[in-house]
Amino acid sequence: MQKLIEGIHHFQNTLFGSQRKLFERLAQGQSPEALFITCSDSRINPNLLTQTEPGELFILRNAGNIVPRYDAFLGAEAATIEFAVAGLGVKDIIVCGHSHCGAMNAVIDPASTQHLPALQQWLSHTDSTRQIITEKYADRNGEALLMATIQENVLAQMENLHTHPVVASGLSKGELRLHGWVYKIETGEVFDYDLNTCQFQLLTEYRNEISIANRKPNQVEI
Repeated sequence: MQKLIEGIHHFQNTLFGSQRKLFERLAQGQSPEALFITCSDSRINPNLLTQTEPGELFILRNAGNIVPRYDAFLGAEAATIEFAVAGLGVKDIIVCGHSHCGAMNAVIDPASTQHLPALQQWLSHTDSTRQIITEKYADRNGEALLMATIQENVLAQMENLHTHPVVASGLSKGELRLHGWVYKIETGEVFDYDLNTCQFQLLTEYRNEISIANRKPNQVEI
């Protein structure tokens, strides 16, 4: 805690003054560019990763960057998505998974979370991911299996986004774009799901991503 308190003092005494105009403007309201859905993992910093300032990202975090289907669970995730799209008018939604994800490891090995009943219940929203992994990746193990799970989960959660009315409406009107990313912690690289190749490719340029319906994923090793 001492480190956190010292950080607050440093922010107030050093950083805030140099950005006072920014915070005064933010006090009047927010207009973020994107909704960034990612994992609660402490190693992930969306603003650092995207080099964005306060007010530029609306961030939704939970274990496993999960988006429950709208018809299955109306909780904080649904409320956050609804507010971001209908209330704040974001034009892009990013679902960002990451390497070495503990939640995705638990999807592969459910027994590892037997002592965590709340987490097990939460991970039931990844049942489609688990089924895909079981049916398609029986020949993989270790890190290769985990990466396939991370990638497939990003795509599954993007599909779940389509069940949310505000998202479906925005997509149908061409006012909203969906993006699937995987961040590799150890290299700093970000891989983006490309609808044209149905692969995760190193993110080097901007691509519009509207829908992943009828996708035929052919993941690359990252």
